[in-house]
Amino acid sequence: MADDDPTDWTSRERVPGTPPRVIVVGAGVAGLSTGVYAQMSGARTRIFEKHVLPGGCCTAWSRDGYLFDYCIEWLIGTAPGNDAHRVWSELGALDGKTVTNFELFNKVEDASGRSVTFYNDPDRLEAHLLEVSPADAPLIRAFTRDLRRFIDIELYPFLTAPALRTVRERAQTLRTVLPAFRLFWRTAATPMHVFADRFQDPLLRKAFRNIFFQDPEGFPMLPYLFNMAAAHHGNAGFPQGGSLGLARSVEERYKSLGGTITYRARTERILIEDDRAIGIELRNGKRYFAEHVVSACDGHTTVYGLLGGRYTGPRIDKLYTDLLHRPGTLFPAVVSAFVGLRGDLEPDEAHSTTHLLGPDDAAHLPGALQDSIVVQARSRYSGGFAPPGHSVLHCTYFSDYAHWKDLRTRDRKEYRRRKREVAHFVRDFLERRTPGIAERIDVVEVATPATTHRYTGNLGGSILAWKAFSDADDVAARLVGKDRMRLPGLSGFSMAGQWVGMGGLIRAASTGRFAVQYLCQELGLEFRAWESKGAEPWHPGKLGHLPQLDRWSARESEGS
Repeated sequence: MADDDPTDWTSRERVPGTPPRVIVVGAGVAGLSTGVYAQMSGARTRIFEKHVLPGGCCTAWSRDGYLFDYCIEWLIGTAPGNDAHRVWSELGALDGKTVTNFELFNKVEDASGRSVTFYNDPDRLEAHLLEVSPADAPLIRAFTRDLRRFIDIELYPFLTAPALRTVRERAQTLRTVLPAFRLFWRTAATPMHVFADRFQDPLLRKAFRNIFFQDPEGFPMLPYLFNMAAAHHGNAGFPQGGSLGLARSVEERYKSLGGTITYRARTERILIEDDRAIGIELRNGKRYFAEHVVSACDGHTTVYGLLGGRYTGPRIDKLYTDLLHRPGTLFPAVVSAFVGLRGDLEPDEAHSTTHLLGPDDAAHLPGALQDSIVVQARSRYSGGFAPPGHSVLHCTYFSDYAHWKDLRTRDRKEYRRRKREVAHFVRDFLERRTPGIAERIDVVEVATPATTHRYTGNLGGSILAWKAFSDADDVAARLVGKDRMRLPGLSGFSMAGQWVGMGGLIRAASTGRFAVQYLCQELGLEFRAWESKGAEPWHPGKLGHLPQLDRWSARESEGS
């Protein structure tokens, strides 16, 4: 039992008159959110996390004075006045932080040097696109007209679990949706690749697919318009401190409410008695008990590892025995190459650029799924990512998890050689793009999909779990709305996170809120939530000690 935690977690029976106990497995954004809302609603919680830091994929690590920020590219909810921002305010995620907003969402450049810039302002975007391809004026004006309409609509359904929404809440949603129903229906039913293929200009045909940095394949037009509209409002910015900064802020909020986190504690199984979850057992054999257990970690690990596959049903079976093996159901994994370099970046460097590669370059990019690589000027996102007078670039591309897993399992030497190939490619590509930059590079740090799986347990190394707008989307939505984030035949247990609520940090955070709303009904508690009052300016010291990636321990003090 932790020194600052008066609750007895080793007893199977709760002491009469004490708050109900809730154990949360995983200190990612969803697990932290679950803990925050459960604490505010009167439960006593304890989070068990197998690693040394909070955040899961929402993380960062250090090397040679550089901070390599892994997750956030934009965060929905950074501007006040909407429900997404309210969730982050309740979680304390943005306390004392500044937010960086950019005029453009992304820039796409082909191998010949032609480029198109996706400005968030529809007027500026329209004028720019018409300069690029006057022949495509009708399609350009159609896209920017839809963007203007999305800018006038704000719909963020992140406050109340679907099954608990009141008549008033449902009516409010209808008042927002009905006037724009045809717009939503049409843009949700039109795949972006179908729309893009109508352009005469070959650059625009490829560029529109890559507004989200790389082509997620299968996405309709709606999410592109929605996110660009949010960015136009300053509601898709980058918070000071980045990914780990966000996780640390929510962790601080959780602890201030009396919550306890135990790190280096790998959960081995959920303890079940009479088809009811009663606690957890760690890898070292220690057992902890509670009136409810919430798993906020990888979905496959939860269902088939922690629970041994005993509690499944039609929806779980469809997800994990059918859809899981269909191409395009999981969001692609990524390779990340962080580049620390001396000096500043070029003054006209866009914060994010997708480079469409020629055949020769594409053939030399290990494990690549698409002929492109994204270069982001991360030092412009937030201060503190590089030492004074230095800069950080983040280069990423969609990659095949199986390729890297096989290498790491079969031949570690070859695995490391392929990682070096990535570093050499990035160094060479940047030098050809900006002559002289190679001499200024201090370090190149490469993380593969196998790295993601190793440190987070995410199936297939996927950062965003099930791909939105795939066949898995509707099934996962029913897990939240119909099944109330529970598994058939098992009481005292819930799931939270991206494996039930789909990808995106605001969605992950909202699943914690939803899980606690359902949980309060079961435990007889009143769901309560209020915004954090933390106003102290944020500073890099709040990140705490940062391990180097290669030195993160695979052993757990509680679970080894």
